[in-house]
Amino acid sequence: MKCINKVTLIGLVGQDPQVKYTADNVAIANFSLATSKKNKKGDSVTQWHSCTAFGKTGELVESYVKKGTKLYIEGEIQYQEYEKDGDTKKATKIVVNDMSFLGDNNTGSQPKNKQEKLSMPLDAFDDSIPF
Repeated sequence: MKCINKVTLIGLVGQDPQVKYTADNVAIANFSLATSKKNKKGDSVTQWHSCTAFGKTGELVESYVKKGTKLYIEGEIQYQEYEKDGDTKKATKIVVNDMSFLGDNNTGSQPKNKQEKLSMPLDAFDDSIPF
C-alpha cells in the first residue's frame, strides 16, 4: 500500500524568516505561514504553520520572503519531540519542497515571474540536517 504525506497551503508569512547555514553551507529557512477561513458564525479563524525550507529553496526564502509575503507551498508534515526544562515538548513542522510566490509580495526585490515555481527535492538532503 502506498503512503502519502503531503500538505498544500496558501497563506501569508507571519514574520521575517530566520535563516541559518549548516557547516556545509546549506541554508535552513524557518518561517510561519498563516491560513485563514470563516467558521459557521462568519468569524475568521487563523491557523499558524511552522515551515522550514532547505538548500536553494531556503536561500530563495532568505532573498525574497518577508512578513506579509503571500505564498503557495507544498511539503510534508514532520512531527518532533524534544526536551525543554525537563518536559517533553512536541512540535509540528511543514518541510517545504515546492513554493510559489502569489500576487504582489511587496518584498522590494521580486522574482522575474511573480508566480515562479521554486523546487528543491527532499531527498537532496540527508537526515543529519537539524531543524
